[in-house]
Amino acid sequence: MPTIPRPTVPKLKLSLIGATAAVFVVGLLGGVSGAWLENRNSDNQLLVGSDSHISTPNSQRISKIAQAVGPSVVSVNVSITSAQANTPFDFFGPNDQSGGQSEEAAGTGIILTKSGYVMTNRHVVPQGTTKVSVTLSDGTELKNVSVVGRTSDSDTLDVAFLKINDTKGHTLKPATLGNSAAMQVGDDVVAIGNALGQFQNTVTSGVISGYGRSVQASDNSGQSAENLDNLFQTDAAINEGNSGGPLVNAAGQVIGMNTAIAGNAQNIGFAIPINDVKGLIEQILSSGKFARPYLGVHYVSLTADIAAQYDLSRQQGAFVFPSQDPSSPSVVADSPADKAGIKENDIIVAVDGQSVDQNHSLTSRLAQHKPGDRVKLTVVRGKDTVQLTAALGELPASNQ
Repeated sequence: MPTIPRPTVPKLKLSLIGATAAVFVVGLLGGVSGAWLENRNSDNQLLVGSDSHISTPNSQRISKIAQAVGPSVVSVNVSITSAQANTPFDFFGPNDQSGGQSEEAAGTGIILTKSGYVMTNRHVVPQGTTKVSVTLSDGTELKNVSVVGRTSDSDTLDVAFLKINDTKGHTLKPATLGNSAAMQVGDDVVAIGNALGQFQNTVTSGVISGYGRSVQASDNSGQSAENLDNLFQTDAAINEGNSGGPLVNAAGQVIGMNTAIAGNAQNIGFAIPINDVKGLIEQILSSGKFARPYLGVHYVSLTADIAAQYDLSRQQGAFVFPSQDPSSPSVVADSPADKAGIKENDIIVAVDGQSVDQNHSLTSRLAQHKPGDRVKLTVVRGKDTVQLTAALGELPASNQ
């Protein structure tokens, strides 16, 4: 069989959005506002607006969502000491140029339980994180916080979990999780987060403008690139510091976690669908331990263009492409995929009868399971369709 090069998948280069950012717009906007308020009419009388609050049904809805979800959102404050601190940039923007080894940064998190479990992005608490604290919506800072676990830097799921070990008597309000699979393009969403690492619980609104996106994200310096799959695209304004914050539906349910922005575009942000994380959440809540399910294949999510390029019989599914790199085989030896009989050029089209397609990647389907689960894989192999069973393994996580 001829060797097929890895399919070319367009990758949009994005910025990860944890941040320590300087803000220079406040004075300018203040001056513009002041000049506008001083405008007078032809009789030289000062025009003063009424004190009444004008709202629309839409603004009332957004306000209610913000009030309901806001207490479940925290600012995540971290200290980082690592090799990255020796370079001019790190994941969170400009680094300290004084030669110091420590950097302060900020992101956002979502409260999952009253007992103190919090979800955020992996890049908010990267390797080298030495100290973590969270700030509640009422301004209370809780400093006894630990990193339970995070996905590895090569994982397409950018997720980490924290534990508030001492709430200082504060009652935490868990967020309500929704069903991200029910979201459609055009559905209203609200993003909440620690904008620019300074403005807690900033609220923006928009719609789901796309889904099933595969992108490549990097820090502000263009370093530390990571591939992310199966993301929501939204036009709700997302800014640096919003990483790890919730994207919520019209019912105030969390349907995504804000992760990256397109720096060269207007209001194009990306969020991880919450269903892709539910398997990990259930694991954390039931055992207090972090374990990522593992199949052991390298694949690309098919599109019509890729299918046509490689003369494939299916336009959707996870294509296990032949690898030209011996250090990164298509099917990892002795992995659950290898033991189940997955081969190069297979197209995995369903997991337990649920389709693998542009809206539901293989990663997202497997993320709903835990290590040890047995899953049925529907595989297209040439002109045949075969059923295989794999016992998922455990992917070692990068723990702190």
